[in-house]
Amino acid sequence: MDILTMFSWPFMQRALLAGTLLSLCCALLGVSLVLKRYSMIGDGLSHVSFGALAVAVALGFTPLYFSIPVVILAAFFLLRMADHPHWNNDAAIAAMSASALAVGVMVISRTTGMNTDVDHYMFGSVLAMSREDVLLSVLLCAAVLALFILFYHKLFAVTFDENFSRATGLKVDRYNTLLAVLTALTIVLGMRMMGAMLISSLVIFPALTAMQLFKSFRGVVISAAVTSVGCFFVGLVVSFTASTPVGATVVCANLTLFLAAFLIKKASRLA
Repeated sequence: MDILTMFSWPFMQRALLAGTLLSLCCALLGVSLVLKRYSMIGDGLSHVSFGALAVAVALGFTPLYFSIPVVILAAFFLLRMADHPHWNNDAAIAAMSASALAVGVMVISRTTGMNTDVDHYMFGSVLAMSREDVLLSVLLCAAVLALFILFYHKLFAVTFDENFSRATGLKVDRYNTLLAVLTALTIVLGMRMMGAMLISSLVIFPALTAMQLFKSFRGVVISAAVTSVGCFFVGLVVSFTASTPVGATVVCANLTLFLAAFLIKKASRLA
């Protein structure tokens, strides 16, 4: 089956549209998160989203609408925990991640069990995306991209030197919170496509790949965006033709490109 025929199916068109925007959001936010050594926040928030999903399914709520405010609230408290003198970033993320995952497993075990809907949210499914999911994803992804572009210079300053930014009067805490909230939105939106267990890799891999090839912040951001969208497209096509899970296939595409970039960088140093 050729690519044009493949994307004549409505569910593939929905997946391509939502996935492209999601990949852009993950790549742009991932650069700042990786540089700030905050890359594991995506993993922590993905586990929180799973816990929120379990509660939503048990209570009969729409998972996406219920998860968004819960994960945003978790991102806010995660930053506050990380700033506490008796905590560090890794400990704060690990504590929240394990707690949310445990709550999710307990709720599922006592209510619906591991049904198909929960499985789709955990590991992703193109078929699980409805028109309403895509519409909400497009609107929120557009908002995330617009806010990132609008506050690009502020986020750049906060990413590289928080102390200097504070000295110049920049409200660092406000922009750290903005970064966490945008990340939370992106993580929740990616649950349908990539799954709560795999979405964090879409935040990390494009940034790591771009950093192997470029040194400037702008170069890394642009390269990460291109890498993320390209790997998603390749993963989606391979997933459809080989009947493999979308989320896992996209992650493998990102992993392959990262390893290639890493080897290219090593070879250039030895040359």
